Amino acid sequence: MGAEREAQACAAFYGPGGLCPAALSCVQSLRRFAGSSAKRCRDRSLEEALELARAASEGLGPLGDAAARPLLRCLLAFQAEATGSSSAFQKLEQMVAALAAGREALLSRELAALLDGLLGRAEVLPPGDLQSVCMFIEESSLGRLHWRQNLAPLLRRLAATLAWVLRSPPAGAGRWGYLAVKACLQLFQALPRDVAPLAWSEAERSETLRSVLGLLLQVVTGQAPNKDTRLLAGTALSMLVNTAPRPARGASAARALCRLADQGVEELRFGELTVEATSILEPDGLERLVLTRGLLTCCKTDILSCQLESFTHQACLLLDVLFPAVCTLCKEQKDCQYYCFQVFSLWLQRLQECLPEIWCLKGSRILAEDSDLLGQLTQLVWSNAETPVEGVSEFIHSSFRLLLEIYCLECRHFEDQERPLYRQMLQRVISMPWQAKARYVPLCAIVPYVGSEQVLDAYRDLPQHLLSCLATNRLCPAAAEVYKAVVQQQRTEWLRGPRGPEEALAERWALHWLPLLSQALRSPVPILQSNAANHLLPWTLRLLPASYAPLAAEFGGRDAAALRAWVALLRAHKSITGTLAAEGETRERLSRCLHAGEEGVRLAALELLCCSPSTSRALSGTEVRLLREFLPLNLNGDSSAFRQLLQAAVKKALVRLRDSSLARLRGRAPRGAEPGAGAEPLAQAVSFVEWLLQLSVSSLTPGSNYQRKKTALLLLAVVLETCTDTWSPERRKGQPPKTMAVLLSYARHQGCWDFFSQPNLLALLSCLQDSTNEIRDLASELLVRYFPAPLPEPVALALFQLAQEALSSPRVQEAEAGAVLMETILQKSDSSTLRSLSLEAGAAPTPQPRGLCFAQHLLRVLQAQYAAARQDLLQAAATKPMHGVIAALRRCLLQVPEVAVSMRAAEWAQSWQEFLTSLVATARDITSFLLGALQSGQGPSSDQQATAPSFADMGNAIGSLIMLGKGQGQREDDSVLLSEEHSLILTCCWVSVKEIGLLLGGLAELLLSPAPAGPASPLPLASLQTAAEVFREILLRCRHWGAVEGCSVGFTKFCAALLNHAEAELRAIPPAMLAQGLEALSGPRSSSITRRAAGFPMLFLCIVSAEAPAPARPLLARCIEALLALAASALPRDWDQTLDLPQACALHALQALVRGAGLGSALLPHAAPMMALALRGLGSPSWAVRNAAIQLFSALAARLLGQKRSRAESRRGDGDGDGDGVSLQAFLGQHPRLGALLLGELAAAAPGGPPLRPALQPVLTLLAQLQPGADDPGSASAPFVAPLLRLAASPLYAVRATAAKALAALVPPPRRRRLLLRLARQLPAPGRARSHNALHGRLLQLRALLEPDAHDRAAAEALRPVARRLEARAWLLTPAQRCPLVRAAFLQALAPLAASCSPGFAARLRLTLAAELRSREPGPAALQVGSAVLHQTIACFLCSEAARLADEESISSACSLLQEPNADVQFALLSWVIKEEGGKCDALEKALRITLLENLQSVLQDRRNKEFLKLYLEALMHLCRNLTSWSEDASSKFQGSSSTCMEILLLMMETEEPGPDLLFQALYATSLLLTLRSGDEAQLLVERWCVILEKCSKCVSSEVLRLAAARSLQLAGVDVVQRCQGAACPSLVPVALRLINVGIHLLQDEEQEVRHEASNFASLVHRVPGEQVRDGYIFVQANTGLLGLLQLLLEKFGDHPETFSSLLQHLPLMDLRGILEELKANKASSLYKEDEPNVFAEPAVLSQLLLPFLLQLLEKASVSCPLRESALCWLEATGPSILRDLQYCKHQWSQEAAGPWWMKALGCAKLHTAVAVLLARAKLLVRALEVVHGSTATAPGLGCSAHELQQELALVQGLLARHGLAPGPGWGDGLREPGPPSGAA
Repeated sequence: MGAEREAQACAAFYGPGGLCPAALSCVQSLRRFAGSSAKRCRDRSLEEALELARAASEGLGPLGDAAARPLLRCLLAFQAEATGSSSAFQKLEQMVAALAAGREALLSRELAALLDGLLGRAEVLPPGDLQSVCMFIEESSLGRLHWRQNLAPLLRRLAATLAWVLRSPPAGAGRWGYLAVKACLQLFQALPRDVAPLAWSEAERSETLRSVLGLLLQVVTGQAPNKDTRLLAGTALSMLVNTAPRPARGASAARALCRLADQGVEELRFGELTVEATSILEPDGLERLVLTRGLLTCCKTDILSCQLESFTHQACLLLDVLFPAVCTLCKEQKDCQYYCFQVFSLWLQRLQECLPEIWCLKGSRILAEDSDLLGQLTQLVWSNAETPVEGVSEFIHSSFRLLLEIYCLECRHFEDQERPLYRQMLQRVISMPWQAKARYVPLCAIVPYVGSEQVLDAYRDLPQHLLSCLATNRLCPAAAEVYKAVVQQQRTEWLRGPRGPEEALAERWALHWLPLLSQALRSPVPILQSNAANHLLPWTLRLLPASYAPLAAEFGGRDAAALRAWVALLRAHKSITGTLAAEGETRERLSRCLHAGEEGVRLAALELLCCSPSTSRALSGTEVRLLREFLPLNLNGDSSAFRQLLQAAVKKALVRLRDSSLARLRGRAPRGAEPGAGAEPLAQAVSFVEWLLQLSVSSLTPGSNYQRKKTALLLLAVVLETCTDTWSPERRKGQPPKTMAVLLSYARHQGCWDFFSQPNLLALLSCLQDSTNEIRDLASELLVRYFPAPLPEPVALALFQLAQEALSSPRVQEAEAGAVLMETILQKSDSSTLRSLSLEAGAAPTPQPRGLCFAQHLLRVLQAQYAAARQDLLQAAATKPMHGVIAALRRCLLQVPEVAVSMRAAEWAQSWQEFLTSLVATARDITSFLLGALQSGQGPSSDQQATAPSFADMGNAIGSLIMLGKGQGQREDDSVLLSEEHSLILTCCWVSVKEIGLLLGGLAELLLSPAPAGPASPLPLASLQTAAEVFREILLRCRHWGAVEGCSVGFTKFCAALLNHAEAELRAIPPAMLAQGLEALSGPRSSSITRRAAGFPMLFLCIVSAEAPAPARPLLARCIEALLALAASALPRDWDQTLDLPQACALHALQALVRGAGLGSALLPHAAPMMALALRGLGSPSWAVRNAAIQLFSALAARLLGQKRSRAESRRGDGDGDGDGVSLQAFLGQHPRLGALLLGELAAAAPGGPPLRPALQPVLTLLAQLQPGADDPGSASAPFVAPLLRLAASPLYAVRATAAKALAALVPPPRRRRLLLRLARQLPAPGRARSHNALHGRLLQLRALLEPDAHDRAAAEALRPVARRLEARAWLLTPAQRCPLVRAAFLQALAPLAASCSPGFAARLRLTLAAELRSREPGPAALQVGSAVLHQTIACFLCSEAARLADEESISSACSLLQEPNADVQFALLSWVIKEEGGKCDALEKALRITLLENLQSVLQDRRNKEFLKLYLEALMHLCRNLTSWSEDASSKFQGSSSTCMEILLLMMETEEPGPDLLFQALYATSLLLTLRSGDEAQLLVERWCVILEKCSKCVSSEVLRLAAARSLQLAGVDVVQRCQGAACPSLVPVALRLINVGIHLLQDEEQEVRHEASNFASLVHRVPGEQVRDGYIFVQANTGLLGLLQLLLEKFGDHPETFSSLLQHLPLMDLRGILEELKANKASSLYKEDEPNVFAEPAVLSQLLLPFLLQLLEKASVSCPLRESALCWLEATGPSILRDLQYCKHQWSQEAAGPWWMKALGCAKLHTAVAVLLARAKLLVRALEVVHGSTATAPGLGCSAHELQQELALVQGLLARHGLAPGPGWGDGLREPGPPSGAA
């Protein structure tokens, strides 16, 4: 700590006499800089020190060198230690320069003394000194001057250091060796003229430099295992080559280095230096990469391109030496592909730089059309274009661009106009499948050279293919780049030609690209819409501003898709222009978007409001008003992504408000501000933040649902982060502005922004008791980060008591809440709080750290609970389960920064060591006890097995413990269900064990991590060994996956901390545990049906995952080799199926390694042997081994093939299933050893061999998941095609089917048609079929190959030859072919070719198939195996043909299928209708709809087959989804029988109790039929329907029924409600009120889909009758719909007497007194808690929402007698109980301290809900009294007037608010306003 010593000396020199205050302050700033770990704090301290150093320089100027010397030494000392940051070093260099101005000699002397001191300390330079040497070479000119003068001693030290490092153990020398090599590199780079004579002059050559050269070569060839060090050594050698005096000598030395890597030589001649090859290690293959990369990175151009002396032709280093090395690397070095292709890209860069010199040397073209070099280059880029290794694709992309640029330069230089390479590349790109990412990379590179028009003409499907790519994550970036390249080229071409207006360019753009953008931006697929909006739209508007007009016109519709696209367009336009004109029609439309039902539309509109290119641009008044409308209605969004994006958008708005307000306070008008606005925008900003604060805090009550609380916490976090001046040192961004205090002062002067008030504190404390960890953790984080410490003493006491109770709860959520409470109390307490909590030792001479006091207290509690568990585990599990205290210890020790600092403090090291030793020992005892309790049948004291017990054994052990706990001699029952006692013990054991693992692992990670110099780790070796034993015991004696997985997180941290430690003893612990685990795995096993491998897989996975990433991972290699050997070993002769076989366990362990996310590509080199093992294991006689083998194979396939497509990508509707995975060529290029393995399995399955090959099906499945590749001459797929074709004859159907899929996946698209013709020719003539299996397999292959082109109209003409061949084999469809399955397969193969067949054949085919169905005679004689499949296939084919042709004959034939007696045909047709397999055909749909309607009555009357009835109704509902077409067809065909059908359906639902699925369809069908009926008869039907609807909409009903109720309400309820709004049907008003009530219930449903359907109902009831729905109407979100329904009740039904009582149903009656008494009783918690039937509903929030509407209804009571009567009845019925509850609350909370239970009451959701409802009812009661009796008259039965009741209510609300149970009087007024916002509906 030389800097600290100099700082102390400096302070002593300048301090006493006040010689230079600026110098003293500068030293203090430097000490703050050194003592801080946060970059922002360090930078701020350095800025202060720099200013002070300049001031000190002026102050010390007249005093001479002696006065400046201490400060100069101090600055240099800090500079020498600031080597970890270049910016800090440079800042200190500026300080030194400022102070040394005029004192250069003094600086030179002091710097020389400092640097000489570095070299003089020891022969071997330590890492810190090496870093100082490097920094002074790189950043200091004076430092370089000193090293130039002292080059020889520096070289000696570097040589000695390198030699010592290379002799040291690799684990501790990695960084040290890297720094030594870096110092050599910087020395060669910074001082080339001084180094050159030492290497290239015979007179001055240096033995020291020769030694350094030899040591660097040792590093290059693998003496240093670190790859980065080796790569740096290659660069250092290249820098040494650059010092050559002549290029030829440098090239000769470089060639000598490459020869050393290629073939090895006896000695290396480098200039005048000679290095013996015997001193260099045996090469490992990586040295070629190292040297080649080094030479290409920094070797001089003249060296690379000069002629080599020893070659007979004009050879140069770049072409003739380095290029062969690059080719070899790209082909062979598969484990370093990133660096190999980086080298390839570098080679092309250097070739481009050297082109003139190489042309001069060669005298001719180097990339001629027939040249080997061009062929090799193109082969390299194409063959590796699909490499999945991360980062390689960027190098391939740059390689394509460089190659084409070089080719262009050469053609231009040699005046070649042909340039065939471009045309060849473009054709090759077009021939590749669109799913291949490799086609888009070269396409981007080709476009500038070929031109946009030629590309678009040759590749007409490009826009459609780009659209498909945008919906695929892995292809989206490449597709966006292609779009940008083509559009950029279009603009470039336009600029080159005769310029017209920008609009003309936009029109030209729109011809090709407007449909693409329109379809993408209007798409319902989120990923497609998002990618187009983010990647294409801004680029388009920036490049082509005139494109805004056609895009805006395209998105002018009112449907949701148009709105979404329109908002995206506005947002992109605003991001470019910075303005948004949200007035008039735009404002109205934007408001509609903010209230739309689709989350995506709402979020896009919100983002549009909040974003701005400049953060200082103020929000307009319109934007603020729209935000106030939007936010209250969107707090309970379901989606986590919605909440995160909402928070991000609001943060942007708040930053704009803050920055614009600060600008105004500084006297500058912010951007976009209206002139003369004055202080109004400032007041608006302060008011909005205050409103948002109130909204957030009022939403944190326990009565709110999870979604609302989470959103409110996120918003509160944004408010506190943006609008407070809290400094967060650990954050690099988001710190408050320096002038934030000015804005805070202004806001507080206005009475706003009291962020840390008591109500806000209590609201967050209530969140700490939430049942979800997300709410608890976020609330705790806000309290700790922003709220001032400490907590008020009464609050801290009550919170501590509550935390202690919660820690003893058996419920995991409550115990975790107690742990969070403890952590929060610890961080928000001080010494006085500790004393009040009785945690501080009174006799201690000095106060202990708070963390230690808390930890000791918790350890004492844990030990007491452990003692209780040893006495009676059952009782302890119910009252003292231990896991809560362990979790509290974990959080307090690991997640509190102050505790971590305290643990490393020297004065408390002994205390912490004693505590941690005791803690680890206690954890060991608890673990042994709990695992023993679950293992032993006689309790934990008996002998324990060495292996994991089975679940049956654990059940018996727990049963014994329960009997012991209850004092019973034998078990009472033998139920298969787990009792609560059983679950109590299991929870106590497993959760405690998991928490122990997390605690011990976190402690090791925290305490063993590298730290500044200080005391030794408080975790001694013995404790670490004990912890290792605990982990081993848990993982090897446990089968519970939750405990194993939870413990594994801690174990991985534990192993990583040990393996990265400097002490060998600690590093040896994980390898020893691995060896013990492998030994135990092969030992005797126990018996278990499930979890056979127990925790072994996780033990191995944790250890090898903790190993530092490196090319050589010895632990991983050792583990896999041992597991492979064990798994491959033969089963013993007497193996027992009931015992856990070591072979199966080894396979499970390998599977865990493959699935482990932390290993990644490190496992790929072992993929081939593991795949071979898995395939071999599938043939094992043991089921357990076969099961483990197929799991391993599945894991390997997932790892090798990469990520599957997302659901959104799968739903994009491209019709092609080949979008996943990679081609076979890319797959085998990455894993070459797998090719022979897979091909061998296919070859072994040849016909004539054994029919059952267990490994064959998995291999075929793997191949089927690949995608077709490019059609190369030497395609990797060619050898696989023949074996797959032979598998068509397999006797196994699954093999034939999967082989067909694999064949389609491997055959390149250009070869498909040739293969199709070949297969079609092989179909037998009549009487020639020898094998039905072979024929069936061949037809399956035909079908699989035809499927990709099934929906491609352009392919119909090309497939005509194939169709003709199949027409010639039409006998395969006739009864002459006896096998129905073959006939069905032929028809399925023919179906994709229907458009390619001749018209006559197609017509005959349809007639033949229809006759086939008619000719089938019912009865057993007609039954034949496969006939059902054939008939279903025929039915689907006829329907598809009818949809394709859309002619009357085909449609009539399809409809007649419903009259068939064959149930298979009817089922097939109905299924086809539902799945829409044939695409949309309006004529066919209409005909089928009419047919289904005509037959509905007969189907309902004969409803014996419930499945058929359900399918029939579902098909009918699907066809009637358009209400307009339904009404037209039904009115003409169905008037007569609709009543009968409705009666049948209603009777069925009322009496027969059908299943939920059938009831869903029946209710939906009834609702459809209701839309046709009117009159008195219809009213009776509507009332019956309404009763069923109410029953289905209850929250206790199943989700299917609630969804049916919501859809039915939308379908028929709208018409009923609208008819009642006038005078047409007054008798239906009660039914309408009930329907609206159903809608209100469903809008609060916990299922989002149900709420969405109910919100559609709420939207439609406001619609004008006859208005079009689908394309021109905006459906609103649920909360807006709820407000709309309430407004509808108020406006249209407000005078009806039942309206008031109807709304009152939604204010639940709750027993507040009973809830409070139960809370006070403080009963012991049971393990299980009954869930609420609807966790989304919020009665407390709804009561606040309903109150304004109820009050407005009471306003009408003064003029409406029926309403007055209703209010009077309610007042008399409920008034006394409301008054009693108010008085009870007043009594309970009137005391200053309401009791010890008040903190628990703060987090009680039921109590908060009861209080909220009570206050709402009380306010309603006050208004009812005023309306009925006046404000001063005493109401009979109440004994008080309305005025007195108002005063009592205000008093009670104030008392409740003080205890956090209610908002204060007047709090939150205006947060929500009644009625839907403008434009909402």
